[in-house]
Amino acid sequence: MKIAVGTKNKAKLKAVEKVVQDTLTNEFEIQAISVASNVAKQPFSEEETRQGAINRAIAAREQTGAEVGFGLEGGVKWIGNALYLCNWAALATVDTVYTAAGAQIPLPKEVAQALLTGEELGPIMDCYVGEQDTRQNAGAIGVFTDGLIDRAEMFEPIVMMLVGQYRYWAKQ
Repeated sequence: MKIAVGTKNKAKLKAVEKVVQDTLTNEFEIQAISVASNVAKQPFSEEETRQGAINRAIAAREQTGAEVGFGLEGGVKWIGNALYLCNWAALATVDTVYTAAGAQIPLPKEVAQALLTGEELGPIMDCYVGEQDTRQNAGAIGVFTDGLIDRAEMFEPIVMMLVGQYRYWAKQ
């Protein structure tokens, strides 16, 4: 099975590879491709984050001719006075798009303030922890859960939900 993933982010690719291998098929070829989300670089709502995932999944599938395309998108959203992480993923086939969402935790006020100035979460986190490429590894979720869950692990259940929907509807 040819599978496209609309990103070259290591954490996102790791999640898709693990779930596909464990739940979908042992014979697969994954092609990672950089595609535009066609939403803001830093999505600021559930709707925008979900749409970014959908756009990436469709573009990845269409540009590679894969049977399925995955799109994974991280964003933030307001709940009351707190800014929370949010994340969405999509699986696109020729005629259907499946979506699912995942973990949400509040961000510290200093991170939220930096986001409000127009910066993206990835570079903010690099400065916050004094490391590079945080978004490719632990991500904000890894930092703020004290390493109990990293960014790939955060996306795995969402990708499982997508594969589960895909498998269920394929049997109908």
